[in-house]
Amino acid sequence: MKNRPVLITVVGPTAVGKTAVAIRIARALQTVVISADSRQFYREMSIGTAKPTAAELAAVPHYFIDSHGITANLSAGDFEREALELLGGLFEQYRQVVVVGGSGLFVDALRHGLDDLPRPLAGVREKWNRIFAEQGIEPLQQALAAADPVYFEEVDRQNPQRLIRALEVWESTGNPFSSFRKRDASKEGEVNESAESNLRPFDTLMIGLDMDRERLYERINERVDLMMQSGLLDEVRSLYHHRHLPALKTVGYAELFDYLDGKMSLEAAIEKIKQNTRRYAKRQLTWFKKDPDTVWFDPSEPEKIHQYILSDLIFTR
Repeated sequence: MKNRPVLITVVGPTAVGKTAVAIRIARALQTVVISADSRQFYREMSIGTAKPTAAELAAVPHYFIDSHGITANLSAGDFEREALELLGGLFEQYRQVVVVGGSGLFVDALRHGLDDLPRPLAGVREKWNRIFAEQGIEPLQQALAAADPVYFEEVDRQNPQRLIRALEVWESTGNPFSSFRKRDASKEGEVNESAESNLRPFDTLMIGLDMDRERLYERINERVDLMMQSGLLDEVRSLYHHRHLPALKTVGYAELFDYLDGKMSLEAAIEKIKQNTRRYAKRQLTWFKKDPDTVWFDPSEPEKIHQYILSDLIFTR
């Protein structure tokens, strides 16, 4: 048996079925679930973030769902601190805790910690903020693609806050943002020496979920249609006066804000949501596939996942 508590982490692209698998694992182990989805934290964003249903939330206790107001702007560093404090208490009661989410940066922050990034030069952030305000997001995307193609393949390209942060690090230091991350892609997911000083008091068991691309994209398209039927447009309309907040620079919200501004038809906005969600799923997989510790399953294989977890908990380490 393991002597240290275990963080069972379920990752994968959006719409692959992470929530159902995480709940199944938590029920089998009689434990709880922590969400590492960077948008499900916010109470005001429900339909567009595909939060667990009321029945799913009732099945096992969940944390970091509806935990913050939309103005809180919870960063990966904030999540790391708050989640570690929470885990300190949970591991006194449970030997295993399940974490689930598709936000790679937040998952990595909890598992390994974040690097101390250099302070940007004066005026750099303001410059990129001004470019975004005057010209939109495309110049940011183009600049980051040229300056840091590694991070560009992983980042949420519709999130100006993430793009600007990477650009200001690059312009201030002359080095790409990706070079400051503890999990260096050039080492194929191996934790480098700077991360060794931040070892956690728990072990991590990584479970990745994936499926055939055509099947995943069909699920994404169906989910978007269901969101619209469930009232996503009304939810977005209710948040219109908050649209400047970083949390709402998000797929599913940004496109419908453009519709409300008369920039495109509703049909075009819906198709754009589907397209951007498929692209986001691809970037999520790019991020998670770099971690050699992750063992991958199809979500339709619950017994294989269950047996893998049991064998790891009982027979290894």
